[in-house]
Amino acid sequence: MPMFRGKRRERRAKRKKIIVRIPIAGTRLTFRAELMPGREPNERTFEVTRVLANGRVELMNLGGEHAITEFEPLQ
Repeated sequence: MPMFRGKRRERRAKRKKIIVRIPIAGTRLTFRAELMPGREPNERTFEVTRVLANGRVELMNLGGEHAITEFEPLQ
C-alpha cells in the first residue's frame, strides 16, 4: 500500500471539518469577537432575515450583506 494514502485521508478529514453550514432565516448568528472587539456575545448576535443565493446573509437591525465566515461556527 502506498504511503500517501494516509495523508490523503487526513486531508479529506480536514476538508470535512471546514464545510460551512448555511443558516436559514430565523437563525441567530454571532459575529466573531475580533470583528466586534469590546462587545459581549449577546451584543454581537443577530437574527438572519434572508439568505441570499451567493451564500451571504442579511440580518435584522443591521444593514448590508454579510459573509458566513464573519460569524462563529454554527453548532
